[in-house]
Amino acid sequence: MLRKLYEWTMEKAQHRHAEGWLALFSFIEASFFPIPPHPLLGLMCLANPKKALRYSIVAMLASVAGGLLGYAIGHFLYDLVGAQLLDLLGLTESFPVAACYLREMGFWIFVAKGATPIPFKLLTITAGFIAMPIGMFILASIVSRSISFVIVGVLFRLFGAPIKRFIDKYLGLVTVGFIVLVIAGFAAITLIEGGGEQTQEICASATMADI
Repeated sequence: MLRKLYEWTMEKAQHRHAEGWLALFSFIEASFFPIPPHPLLGLMCLANPKKALRYSIVAMLASVAGGLLGYAIGHFLYDLVGAQLLDLLGLTESFPVAACYLREMGFWIFVAKGATPIPFKLLTITAGFIAMPIGMFILASIVSRSISFVIVGVLFRLFGAPIKRFIDKYLGLVTVGFIVLVIAGFAAITLIEGGGEQTQEICASATMADI
């Protein structure tokens, strides 16, 4: 079953409209869509390693553009759209904590968190809500999304063929490894929450009344 799903996805990743789908998923994920584009990006890079860097740049640029939509939702439409969207995505409790950290630490916390498994839409909507300077927001989005996407493209461009051969041969092992890495990523986020004890004390128990 896993092998069939892998082969089916690889086929779609080589579709002539795959790049457009990647851009669309990257754009909407940055503002409201719950599913990240990374699996599609990875499979497209596997299917065509020579275009891996191109695919990753497409994903990065589309994600930054989508982040501007998320920013606009947080800044102009939070009460009308943003609050309901965060509730639908299960991010309501995380929102005041994210707002506190962004206010306390700004650019660097955005870059650090934007490159992790934390939903990027939480950061973009929050940044708009607290009115993070738009220039800083765009720069932080480019840096964090480059870390998240472009590094993947570079690795696949350099080592794409060997990686594909390994995955073709050891698909089950790779799937288990991927799950372990995702869990470890979330665990690391929990352990590295914020930047210093004082900031943690201020933000750990933040509520909507505090922002």
